[in-house]
Amino acid sequence: MSVFDSAFYDQHELVAFHSDKASGLRAIVAVHNTNLGPAVGGCRMFPYASDSAALDDVLRLSRGMTYKSALAGLPLGGGKSVIIGDSHTEKSRELLLAMGEFIDSLGGRYVTAEDSGTSVADMHIMRERTQHVSGITTKQRFGGDPSPYTAYGVYCGIRAALRYQRGTDALKGLRFAVQGAGAVGRHLIERLIRNGADVVVADIDAENLKRAQALGARLVSPEQILTTRADVFVPCAMGAVLNDKTVGELNVDIVAGAANNQLATPEQGDSLRQRGVLYAPDFVINAGGIIDVFYQQQGKSGEQSEKHVERIGDVLTQIFQRSETEALSTHAVAEQMAEAIFQSADKHHFKASA
Repeated sequence: MSVFDSAFYDQHELVAFHSDKASGLRAIVAVHNTNLGPAVGGCRMFPYASDSAALDDVLRLSRGMTYKSALAGLPLGGGKSVIIGDSHTEKSRELLLAMGEFIDSLGGRYVTAEDSGTSVADMHIMRERTQHVSGITTKQRFGGDPSPYTAYGVYCGIRAALRYQRGTDALKGLRFAVQGAGAVGRHLIERLIRNGADVVVADIDAENLKRAQALGARLVSPEQILTTRADVFVPCAMGAVLNDKTVGELNVDIVAGAANNQLATPEQGDSLRQRGVLYAPDFVINAGGIIDVFYQQQGKSGEQSEKHVERIGDVLTQIFQRSETEALSTHAVAEQMAEAIFQSADKHHFKASA
């Protein structure tokens, strides 16, 4: 397996592989770009079908973090890590300690946090082997968990999309088709329902469905969620959900959700625009978590973090306006805006310790 063979290799600064027989750890860390600052990004654990699939994912995710932090106005670079394995059956204390040692061996070039398949509790275990862990402060309202802030950012982004498209951000009576009711999805579902929305949810996890139903959501199958008639489709599960087939099946006016890498390829951004579907680029709308992680690193309050998260709506509005003026997809506009920020920045003089 060669990094250079991946379609998602984008001049990444670092790609490191590690396996540990004793714990069963098999992991990859990718650092995309550190022009703006040290690379920060979550640690995902997932039972990838192949090593190459894991490599593709970590390359895409780390690149997305560079773009995300740039448009969020953060002095951070883009990084990500993946652990190959089932978080329900293969995660152990020994595996997490080994992951902490792997991260520590990189000398601070990458700082991790929780992500899909990992938790704040997992980060505390990794912290026993490395200081390069974020999102674990006990002083934060949610105990260091950035998920509620990701959900809040998506909520702010949804309202911005509604205002731009319809002139009002009122949620009462609108239908939201939410794909995924995990750590971020359930916080978002609760907020949408509290503000009068009709929420339809699909998830492959029975416990997630029970929690969503208890909040007042209606349940549909994973196959139905993509074709459900709704005002807004809210992808909050895994990436690449929007491909040539599913874009044509959507029955919504807006796509705005927390999942990373929602577009299988950039061409889907063009297809959504041609269909008149307003797309909130994922790496813009889901930046609430990394914003909160940054404020935790700085020892600042959740209130300061929330105010910064609320600016996501303003950034999206700029993107929507430029997309219309320049006749480009919102995805293309957002990438151009991010690249203008991090490519023109002086190289950050962050020095990893030896």
